Amino acid sequence: MKITIGSDHAGFPLKKVLIDHLQKGGHQLTDAGTDSTAPVDYPDYAEAVAHGVLHCGTERGILICGSGVGASVAANKIPGIRAGLCHDSYSAHQGVEHDNLNILVLGARVVADELAKDLCTIFLNARFTAEDRHKRRLAKIQAIEQRYSNDSATVDTAMKEKIS
Repeated sequence: MKITIGSDHAGFPLKKVLIDHLQKGGHQLTDAGTDSTAPVDYPDYAEAVAHGVLHCGTERGILICGSGVGASVAANKIPGIRAGLCHDSYSAHQGVEHDNLNILVLGARVVADELAKDLCTIFLNARFTAEDRHKRRLAKIQAIEQRYSNDSATVDTAMKEKIS
């Protein structure tokens, strides 16, 4: 599988471990950076991994920061990205099967190397089930993305009507 992988400085050591693991598994990797433990800003690497998934022909992305939270938030701001912070095996496969995750987010300060390797393998081996209920929910997510990326005034009015 073609994968874009990236991290901030806190995730850099784990990224090196995962690159070795994934290459041994026969995957083709694009490394979106960073290249050291020198402090950087995680949104830059979240955007780079998302760009790889959306525009550079990679099928999935792996994104790593200290906790995984910031990188997950940043990646999910990009329309078309479904990034999931997963620190357990169930979430790593279920997120793909039901929610069609395209980026796995890991917290390097939360998961040990061996667990991170397992989570990557589980994530990459999982497939979207394409059941009607899951397709319907994804369509709703896409509709939300479109509403919020086009006209915030329309969204504000619609939400006010919905919650009133």
